[in-house]
Amino acid sequence: MSDGKVISFKAKREENIEKKRRSFERVVFQNLLGAYSVIDADSTVYPVTLVDISHDGCLFQIPWSPTSDKKLAIGSEMKMRMYFTKKSYIPVILKIRYGNEFQGDDGQTYMHYGCEFDKSMSSFKAMEEFISFMYSFAEHSVIDHGDARSYFI
Repeated sequence: MSDGKVISFKAKREENIEKKRRSFERVVFQNLLGAYSVIDADSTVYPVTLVDISHDGCLFQIPWSPTSDKKLAIGSEMKMRMYFTKKSYIPVILKIRYGNEFQGDDGQTYMHYGCEFDKSMSSFKAMEEFISFMYSFAEHSVIDHGDARSYFI
C-alpha cells in the first residue's frame, strides 16, 4: 500500500514560505525599493534591478552587451544606494562574489551579480531590519482571496 515515501511537511512549508518571499520581493523591488549603484572609479550613478536579497547579500541585474560592457571584477567593492523614497536611501557596500550572463524573459541579456554585504557599516542595521521584515512577512502573511467584505468605505 505504501511506497515508503515520507513527506516532510516542514520542508514543504519552508518551500512555500520561500516562494512567498520571492514573490513579495518582486513587488517590493518593482514598486517600492529603488536601487542605484555608485561605481567608485568615476562616481557614476546608474540604476540596477534587485532580483533577490538575504541577510548575507543580494543579487542584482543590469542590461548587458558583451561587445560594449565591461564586467565588474570579482572581489571588487561597490557602493549601492537602496532608495525608499525619491530622495532618501540607505547606503550599503557590496563585494562582488560572482557574475553570470542571464537571458531575461523579455529576451534581453543581463549580467547577474551576486554580492555580499559589508555588515560592518552602521547603516547596514537598517537594511538588516528591512530584510528581517521581508522574511517575517513571507512567513506570516495571508493571501487575500477577496472573501472579506468591507463595511466602512
